[in-house]
Amino acid sequence: MDPSPHRDEAADVIVIGAGPAGCSAAHHLARAGHDVLLLEKATFPRDKVCGDGLTPRAVKELLGMGLDLEGDGWVRTRGLRVHGSGTAVEMPWPVVESYPDYGLVRTRQDFDRLLARQAVAAGARLLEGTKVVEPVLDPATGRVSGVVAVRDGVRRTFRAPVSVAADGASSRLAVALGLHQRADRPMGVAVRRYYTTPHRSRDHLEAWIDLEGRDSGGRAAMPFGYGWVFPVGDGAFNVGLGTFHIGRRPDVDHRRLFREWTSRLPAAWHFDEEHATGPLLGAPLPAGLSRRPQYTRGLLLTGDAGGMINPLSGEGIDYAMESGRLAAETVSRALAGPTAHAREEALLRYPETIREAYGRYFTVGRLVVRALSHPRVMRLVATHSLKRPVTQRFMFKLWVNLTDPHSPDALDRVITALQRAVPAA
Repeated sequence: MDPSPHRDEAADVIVIGAGPAGCSAAHHLARAGHDVLLLEKATFPRDKVCGDGLTPRAVKELLGMGLDLEGDGWVRTRGLRVHGSGTAVEMPWPVVESYPDYGLVRTRQDFDRLLARQAVAAGARLLEGTKVVEPVLDPATGRVSGVVAVRDGVRRTFRAPVSVAADGASSRLAVALGLHQRADRPMGVAVRRYYTTPHRSRDHLEAWIDLEGRDSGGRAAMPFGYGWVFPVGDGAFNVGLGTFHIGRRPDVDHRRLFREWTSRLPAAWHFDEEHATGPLLGAPLPAGLSRRPQYTRGLLLTGDAGGMINPLSGEGIDYAMESGRLAAETVSRALAGPTAHAREEALLRYPETIREAYGRYFTVGRLVVRALSHPRVMRLVATHSLKRPVTQRFMFKLWVNLTDPHSPDALDRVITALQRAVPAA
């Protein structure tokens, strides 16, 4: 998918990272007629630590990008099966007019490659095996005028008036511009492993909210988080868990917690060494808009680079694709500006666009994380939240961020009121 080398020195826009955020941004920009250079440090197919589950929010973005979701490799889900305190409750995806009524599962190894192909089909120029190492700064203005990357062992400079950082949680470009992760925002840790087993579930995501374990001192602990079992097709499952905290990282050994949790699952499901198809891998989850501002000096942040992960569910793919699209729309308006001042004014509105999209919901999420980080509160929620249908529906709608502010549904109105009562993150 690499273009010919004589065209790869300059572009209208450079997008760094070909994950869901970068591919979404590149696709929408290219479809709008812009010359887009998409730089990816790895070569496809490549893996990413993730739960692989896609909510209806993500499905909506995929449909907007024109992907065929009926072909082989997609696992369609009808909802979530939640386990806690010996209880299992099935909850269908909330019915919201502006979203599909189903979710999907697909491994990131396949998923990201499909997105990259879709971006290329729209006209983006993809360079794989191209590791961006630093921004190019205009000496007169300090603006990002391009990036330096290493490809085939050779340092190369790529230039564009606007760049989009979709380079993940560590975001080398954001750090280079002094945009570090904030300690007052939720930070998560996730671990996952693949298994091939005769486990029965094929059309539901499954989550366990009672992650009882022990800290390094042997004391009982219940961190805020959940375990998951997601079907990825052909008898394979993505099995993992994630926790969230704010401020000082709690004393949680996630590998030990994973072993203890999976050991309590039914033996007939065979989530054991014999049926594992890969190692247990982990990744950080910067959430709640943990980097600000999302635009500075010619560089926009999208997806994990901007901390655009749901602090309640750990879901990042839908927010990555959404923010990629929002970044593309912002850049398109900017490039159409008649003057440099007009173009910069358009770019400066991007952080407000992001806050309008996610700020209040992420504030609610941050408050919930802070409350549930207390083990006694988390234990109370895990014990009692599944016993009442109204509580079940409320938590599920809030957890997946699928509500309609104009719906007559009482729970939608309550969640909307909660978000209106707090400031944007």
